[in-house]
Amino acid sequence: MEITNVMEYKAIAKQKLPKMVYDYYASGAEDQWTLKENREAFSRILFRPRILIDVSRIDMATTVLGFKISMPIMIAPTAMQKMAHPEGEYATARAASAAGTIMTLSSWATSSVEEVASTGPGIRFFQLYVYKDRNVVAQLVRRAERAGFKAIALTVDTPRLGRREADIKNRFTLPPFLTLKNFEGLDLGRMDGTNDSGLASYVAGQIDRSLSWKDVKWLQTITSMPILVKGVLTAEDSKNSLFVILCSFFFFFFFFKKSIHVILFFNLTNPARLAIQNGAAGIIVSNHGARQLDYVPATITALEEVVRAARGQVPVFLDGGVRRGTDVFKALALGASGVFIGRPVVFSLAAEGEAGVRRVLQMLRDEFELTMALSGCTSLKEITRSHIVTEADLHRPVSRL
Repeated sequence: MEITNVMEYKAIAKQKLPKMVYDYYASGAEDQWTLKENREAFSRILFRPRILIDVSRIDMATTVLGFKISMPIMIAPTAMQKMAHPEGEYATARAASAAGTIMTLSSWATSSVEEVASTGPGIRFFQLYVYKDRNVVAQLVRRAERAGFKAIALTVDTPRLGRREADIKNRFTLPPFLTLKNFEGLDLGRMDGTNDSGLASYVAGQIDRSLSWKDVKWLQTITSMPILVKGVLTAEDSKNSLFVILCSFFFFFFFFKKSIHVILFFNLTNPARLAIQNGAAGIIVSNHGARQLDYVPATITALEEVVRAARGQVPVFLDGGVRRGTDVFKALALGASGVFIGRPVVFSLAAEGEAGVRRVLQMLRDEFELTMALSGCTSLKEITRSHIVTEADLHRPVSRL
């Protein structure tokens, strides 16, 4: 079968994977309205292309937290990848490195931070859930840092696990031949079978429901890695992120008498400076793949509100629903600094292993490059809000000259 787009891997993965595993990767919360909306919302954004522009050379390179990558398409954290393929996170890490982009490793990976680091060079972020036992969290963060990971993606939308009915029906649990490798030596690497979702029971027993903005500041006291807050959907939460950063700035400026150059706080392209921060280095607009609260907006719908609240002081990224290069362009036009992809990775991993993940990244890259060319853009900075029109634009009154 000739694969022509990343969505075709889903059907192949469904044929190859056990039902419990496929349903875990594919399903969303409750009615799965947001799961559908994450895709359908992209279809309601239309292009306004420019013509007669020399597009013989297209530059898709960008910088994320000071690290240069080949394109604004990165890999989101997806848990338990060895359920999809025996090489799991190893294969994904190698594919991301080959594509010159960032892989984000899940806390609940079936390969440890050290094992992923052993696959070779690459820019890697670490996704973090905050456990009730803060010693576990501190130990894990330090291990990730020692293993060469470059940033923390702190997931903040999971004080409890969303109601995923497919997992309840399947009585989902991690297969007995696999463990959550990062927690293996802490007696937290396995899930007990239950009458519903084993993962939901695990989360209820281990994840801290009291997680708040003070914990973002606490994390900065135990690591020099920048922290991306993952799971923001509203301007109010965006402003909270920025409030933490502003408080940190004034604290250091007035009490430690740093020179005015301390304003480099807001130039988030130098990771070495991030150790002195006490707040978020960036925001990932995410609804957890529509697996937490159903009937929240699609991430592409929520994006512009968050970008406006950020006011360019921190980068904003989009996670959720990206399946085409056109989706990447739309996200950047609405102000995103880049996008993360999740399900396409695990589905292609199930279908073809590392080669599948490489192919997904290449297809999205090729489609994005074509979209840029046909829109009249030769670099990312040329992608602007004027290149698209949204439903909201159509309902705004037009001023008469």
